[in-house]
Amino acid sequence: MILVTGGSGQVAQALTAGAGAGARSVRVVGRPKFDFDAPDGMIEILREARPALVVNTAAYTSVDQAEDEPEAADRANHLGPGLIARFCADSGIPLIHLSTDYVFDGQKGAPYVETDLATPVGAYGASKLAGEQAVLAAGGHAMVLRPSWVYSAVGKNFVLTMLNAAKKTDTLRVVVDQIGCPTSADDLAATIFAIADHVDTEWDARYGGVFHACGTGATSWHSLAEAVFERAAIHGLTLPTVIPIATADWRAKVTRPPDSRLDTGKLADVFGVCLPEWRGALTKVVDAVFAREAAVRRR
Repeated sequence: MILVTGGSGQVAQALTAGAGAGARSVRVVGRPKFDFDAPDGMIEILREARPALVVNTAAYTSVDQAEDEPEAADRANHLGPGLIARFCADSGIPLIHLSTDYVFDGQKGAPYVETDLATPVGAYGASKLAGEQAVLAAGGHAMVLRPSWVYSAVGKNFVLTMLNAAKKTDTLRVVVDQIGCPTSADDLAATIFAIADHVDTEWDARYGGVFHACGTGATSWHSLAEAVFERAAIHGLTLPTVIPIATADWRAKVTRPPDSRLDTGKLADVFGVCLPEWRGALTKVVDAVFAREAAVRRR
């Protein structure tokens, strides 16, 4: 059984859906029972579950709010994962921990590889980097996956934000000078299951450490929004005007990395996994959003 933390998060839900389509058993735990602010309860759940693998998708994900709540971000993204990692190491349980591309400052000018120096620019990225370090310092059979720009047909993410906004206004302003690699939560879940297949067989020393795991190809937030609306138009959505703006014109508490592209060659070399091209993955998710809405209307 795979124990997944993260409750109703989009990756946790994707893992649940993916397990339903296969032969894997997945148990998802989340707040209030599994809460990084209640570590004793967390350990009790881990001990009782006796999983074959733990996948930690739980996190504090509000980039701007983390600037006002750095302690809360640190508990969720650093201290909590470290506690899980120590339990897994002591119990001989493999652990997959999800991090983020925001551990980088985005100044490299080329896709980051796993050995590049991580220099986060805000409290969120700093807490995620500290979490990576805590997980790997615990020893045991632990790996860190760094996805980027994760989205799905459920939860809170950029794609759904754009679709919802387009129903309320005919003009949107979207940042054009930040680029990254959009990642479908469904594709990320499939990657995690592929890794689990290797881990189930036998642990290899190459499995430990950091891996970049994101969609193939890169784009800007502005171009991603336009791609969302191009597909949504097929389902009858009236296309809004998407105005490109600079990061400087978007008032945020912390600057995002301007170029957080990730190189996924290591993931392909070690596990034989390459996430799909982002445009095709986006098409599936946008279609799924409208399919869900149609199902709700039929009820």
